Amino acid sequence: MDNLLNTVLLMLEGTQVTLQIFFVTLIASLPLGMLAALGRISSIKPLSRFMEFYIWLMRGTPLMLQLLFVYFALPMIGIMLPDIAAALLAFTLNYAAYFAEIFRAGIQSDDCGQPERYILRRQHVSGELVRH
Repeated sequence: MDNLLNTVLLMLEGTQVTLQIFFVTLIASLPLGMLAALGRISSIKPLSRFMEFYIWLMRGTPLMLQLLFVYFALPMIGIMLPDIAAALLAFTLNYAAYFAEIFRAGIQSDDCGQPERYILRRQHVSGELVRH
């Protein structure tokens, strides 16, 4: 019974760390994803191409490979990160790329006529539409 209690306590501690990583990743990747999406649809070609490559690379490689790269390859070039920081960096960069594509698609799906249709529909529903 004592062994079971120790196991449950360890699992709860792991759950706490997992939730911390999740929330920090979410808070960091959402604004980065929006910046990446805006960079991707920018008229500045070098910025747009760089963001296209970044999104392609992050979405095209497995997250496990990115984690291993950040944890093992960065120290080879002199960038030493603690374990949690390495995981946060890899998760944030990965999820920012996915959020960038979601935001970009949402921004580009709004054609020019949609705001006008919304205003006309709202006027029609409220009875304000005047027919000529």
